[in-house]
Formats: sequence, structure tokens, C-alpha cells
Amino acid sequence: MIETNKKTEKIDTIDKGISLDDPNLYINRELSWIKLNERIFEEANDKTHPLLERVKFLAICGSNLDEFFMVRVSGLKRQLLKGALKVPPDGMTPQEQLTAIEEEIRPLLKEYEKCWKELVPSLSNEGIKIEKVSDLETDQRLFVKKYFESKIFPTLTPLAMDIAHPFPFISNLSQNLAIIIKDPEKGEKYARIKIPSDIFPRFIEIPNKEYPMSKSKLKKTITLVFLEDIIASHIDALFPGLQIAATYPFRITRNAEMKISLDKASDLLIAIEEGVEFRRTGFPIRLETDKSIPDKLMNLFVRNFGLTNDFVYRFDGPLGLVDLWEIHDIDRPDLRDSPFLPYTPPAFAKDQNVFAAIDKRDWILYSPYDNFNILVNLLMQAAEDPNVLAIKATMYRIAKKSPIIDALKHARENGKVVAVIVELKAKFDEETNINCAKDLEEDGVHVVYGLEDLKIHAKICLIVKKKGNDIVRYSYISTGNLNVDTMGIYADITYLTANPEIGEEITEVFNFFTGYSRKDDYKHLIVAPMTLRKEIMRRINREIECHKKTEDGYIALKLNSLVDEGIIKALYRASIAGVKIDLNVRGLCSLRPNIKGVSEKINVTSIIGRFLEHARIYYFRNGGEEDVLIGSADMMYRNLNRRVEVLLDVPDPKIKTAIIKNMLNIHLKDNVKARRLLPDGTYERVTQTSDSDEERLNSQIWLTENRGIWHDEK
Repeated sequence: MIETNKKTEKIDTIDKGISLDDPNLYINRELSWIKLNERIFEEANDKTHPLLERVKFLAICGSNLDEFFMVRVSGLKRQLLKGALKVPPDGMTPQEQLTAIEEEIRPLLKEYEKCWKELVPSLSNEGIKIEKVSDLETDQRLFVKKYFESKIFPTLTPLAMDIAHPFPFISNLSQNLAIIIKDPEKGEKYARIKIPSDIFPRFIEIPNKEYPMSKSKLKKTITLVFLEDIIASHIDALFPGLQIAATYPFRITRNAEMKISLDKASDLLIAIEEGVEFRRTGFPIRLETDKSIPDKLMNLFVRNFGLTNDFVYRFDGPLGLVDLWEIHDIDRPDLRDSPFLPYTPPAFAKDQNVFAAIDKRDWILYSPYDNFNILVNLLMQAAEDPNVLAIKATMYRIAKKSPIIDALKHARENGKVVAVIVELKAKFDEETNINCAKDLEEDGVHVVYGLEDLKIHAKICLIVKKKGNDIVRYSYISTGNLNVDTMGIYADITYLTANPEIGEEITEVFNFFTGYSRKDDYKHLIVAPMTLRKEIMRRINREIECHKKTEDGYIALKLNSLVDEGIIKALYRASIAGVKIDLNVRGLCSLRPNIKGVSEKINVTSIIGRFLEHARIYYFRNGGEEDVLIGSADMMYRNLNRRVEVLLDVPDPKIKTAIIKNMLNIHLKDNVKARRLLPDGTYERVTQTSDSDEERLNSQIWLTENRGIWHDEK
């Protein structure tokens, strides 16, 4: 590092005179996120997917966009309001980022509209009809009328919007109807009704007089109507004696960052509960309206929400695309991905002793290709085994109804010491985690709510068992959560071992959670924030030195996000030194590959497919002494500095080879679902060259067809 005349400014240079502080070397994080959503949206348009899977991908796009505005856009707005103009490595100011976001989002929304309009007739052809109330048969409209009067009407509260009434509070992400009323005495008036989508499903199924078969001949035709359409069609009932001129749906998005004040709360749990309530009332960020809403009504909202027109979006389609999950969940297996049977090694069959299997050797599991129930069975056996003394586990995102929670409670009932670290600050899962923490505490489980200044993101579990006169510690280190709700969606790696050294180190990490410890001399583990940055940087620099000797330096990283400036600079230096680098980054990537003189040796791909790529694998060739790490951490500032993360330096040579050969390399060879990042920040499909003899490889399909190959059970 060479200091300039300004004490606070540093320029990272290399021998060739290239400054790695040049903003042109970095992709803006927020724009990278939008590119991720574009890649997901490509899957919604991909007609090789079953129809309901295309609906699913569009729902994911809507959910992601909601979170983007609640968290990322609101963060930029807060920077502007506070005057804290934090400039990222790419050099864009908050206002420049907001302007660029708007320019990227608007054409993307146009594509969402187009996709939805294509999906509706396709669904209809398959017997899933999404109709307007006005287009229903007479008997169906009668059903809707009775349904409205008996069920929906009593839950509705019309709120006037005029000088005599305060502008109504609009909660975050709620569906609403704006109503224009013609009053014969007072002229035009406005009112608002909140759609009770927390009480009723967004799509109401309407009985059919007849049940014609769908094209597939497998299921009856079902008819669905939007909840807001039912209310709009019967809006007269709420304003008797008045003429309804029009109704328009609208939706507001608010800042979702929580205010956590420990000074005013007795403990972290109470502070988080208060913070969750604040999220509902955070300052407005985005207004979504129907495309046909008149300017005078929209301006009323803009003025009262304190918004500017740059984040007002007129949409020609349903607001809140996340609710399309309801359509995906329709019982039509013929319109979804074909199910497959996850692999269960014979040693982990339900009637086998799981501990005996782990005593014999270490294991690597790759779900959903391997059966997630292996891990459930492990905890269930631990709860029943009279020799098990204690169970410790971290919980980040928790299923609302979980056999894992049941197993932990059962273990406590059987007299075992059970300690669970529940991270209450897991974004958008706070309420679920709070309820889980209280539930566990009621059953006598010792619950730690996380740490005040760090978020616990590590995915670890420890089972302590008496074996003769000895104590054996069984360790679980994973890239994913102990969550049965996501077991068939997230692709995650888990390492199981009875290695006593690893068990001792996992114990130290739990002691850090429950007490006071700053141990930073681990042999097998790399723990953030104490050692993670230092150890990753050390391995990158070591690879540079190895390359000088062998000219065979190689780094391959598979992760979710790569945005940390320091790590990116280190990878640039490695590329400049000649080290070949393959990066498989599912989501955000701020590194620009293939820049002459800087990143010519770096290739970046992203895989979007049936499963959410969630595994993290860090590979360093190390002159032939290969180094493989797996665990919970991405290369982001928050993971390196503000979270507790755990990576395992895989000790078993056979498992190390299996990870490289049958997991990492397979993903790097994907030429069907992989997209390649270009220097300008856009992505293109990875395709076979005309003179290539390589076969088409969809890594997720290959892993499905070859599940279990990494176990080497012979």
C-alpha cells in the first residue's frame, strides 16, 4: 500500500502501475443484484421448465424485488437523508446508484408484465383458469357474491381520504384498493380499503358448474379469482347511496431495517420484538399502482407518502408477484419438476446406528441429492441414546413446524443438556425465530439469543456422547440451515465427523456464543470475525508464491456473493501474478473478470436452476497440497467482519477429492444453466463452441442422476 498526500486516502498499486483502487475495476453491488434477478427471470421465461416452475421463478423475482427495495434501496435513501455519503469501490454516490437502479428496474418490470400475460393463457390451457369476476358464469358470480357477503365483507374497513380525515396508515407490502367516489352533494371523494390477504388467500377458488378435463387429462379444471377483484366487484356494499367511479389497487414498500435499542429493552429478545414492529411502519420507499390510476390520485399518494416520482411504478398486472407461490402450490405434479428420491447411504438407513457410521469415517452430505432426513435422524437418535450427554446447535432460519425442534425438545425431556443458539436477527425470520426460542425455553432448553454486536450465521452442531470411559464429540459443519422447509430447494454441503480435534474446536466456538472467548488459533476451523479474512488472504497470497515456483497456481471458489473489496483486490493480484482463478458466484459479484492486465486469468460463472445454489467451497491448489474449505461464509464485508462464520479445512483426503471431482468441478463445467460474467457487468449463457467435443452438462441434473457418487462406500 502506497500512501498519498491525503492521510485518509490509500491507493493499492502493483508493479505495472495499475491502481486496484480504480472504480472501473468494480461492479456496483446494487446493479449486480439486479443482474441476478434478471438471471432468475430468464428461468421464468424458459419454456423447458414445467409451467408451475415458471410461475415459481416469477414469484421469486417479486419476492426478491420487495426485499431489494426494503433493504438495499432504503439503505441508499437513508444515506441521502443523513448526509452519510458512503462511496463503494465502484465510486457511485448514493444518488447515482438510485438513478441507475430506476433505469434498470423499469424495463425489467415491463418484462414481468409480458411474462405474466404469457403465463395466464398457458395456465388456462392446462386447466388453471385465472378469471375476472365479470367474466364468470352466472352461478359462479352468485357464489362470489355470497362468499363476499358472508366472509370478506365483515373484515373490511373503508377509510376516507380527505381534509376531515387523516391520511390512513398503509402498512408495509399490504394490498390496498383506492376508491374514487361520486358524492351527489360533495363531489368526488377518495377512500382506501386494505385487502385482508393476511386472512384470505390471494387467489380464491371458484366452484365450476361442470368439471371439464384439462389438456393433460389428469386433473379437473379449477377457476381462480384475485381477492382484490372480488372486493372491487362488490365495492358498492361499502358505500351505500354513493356512486363508485373506479377502484385501483396499490401497494407501498417501506424501509425494513430494524431499530434495535438495548438501552430501552431488558434483553435482546425484547429489543428484536420491538424492532420487528418498527419494520411495519418504516418510512416509504416505493409505491406500486395499477397502470390506469389517474395522476391526481397517484399524486395524492406521492404527496402523503413523501415520495418522489422516481420510485413510483405503474404495473400492468397483479401487484405483489410473491403471491404467485399460491399458484405454484396447486396440486398438479404434472406441471412441476419431476420428483426424485434423495440418496441415503446404507450406513445411514433409518434402522442403522448413525453414530457407529460416523465413528468409522468422516462423511460429506450434499442435499437435496443426499437425504436431508439423515440429519433429522441423527438428532432423533441423539435424543433417544442414553449415552448422549449434550447437544448444542445454531439456528439461523428455522422451519415453523420442525422435527429438528421436536428432537431437541425430546432430548431435553430425556435429561440431556441442550443448548441452542437462535439468531434473532436473521432478516425477515425474526418473528419465527422469536417464537421458536420461546417454545424451546418453555421445554427447558438453554437458549442463547445471539450476540449483541455480531450476527451468528455459522451452521454447526455438536453432540457429546459417553463411550465407555471416554467422551466422544460428533461435529456437524454445514453451508446451510437445519431447516426442513428448504431441504428440497437449497443445495448445501454438510460435514459429519467424530474427529476429536474438530470436536474440541467446535466446543470452543459454542463457548464463545454462550460465554466469553476470543480463541483465534484454530487448526481445522476458520472463524469470522477473528480469523476468516486473514486466512483467506493468506491462502490467496500463498497461491501466488506457489505459482512463482510451479507456474501451476489455481484457485476455485464456489459461493453466493463476492463483493468485499479487500478479497477482490487479492484475487486481482493473484490473476496479475498468473494464477488461474475460476469463480462460481450464484448472486452478487463486484469483481470484473477478463480485464486486460488485471483479471485476464479470472473466469466468473453463475448457476441458476431448479435448486438454489447455496454451498460454499473454497479450493486452493497449494502446489499439489490441495486445500478445500466448506462452510457458511461468503466473501462480503458483513460475513468477514460483522458475523460469526465457520469454515472447515476439510481434513479427510478422500472427501477432499470427492468434493473437488464430484461437486466443485461439475459445477464449473456446467454449460446449460451457467451464465458467464462479462467485463461490463452483464451475463451471457455459457455455450459449447462449435469445435468442442464436450457434452452438454447441467450440473444439477448430473448431481441428481449421480447422487451418492461422492460417498465412495466400496
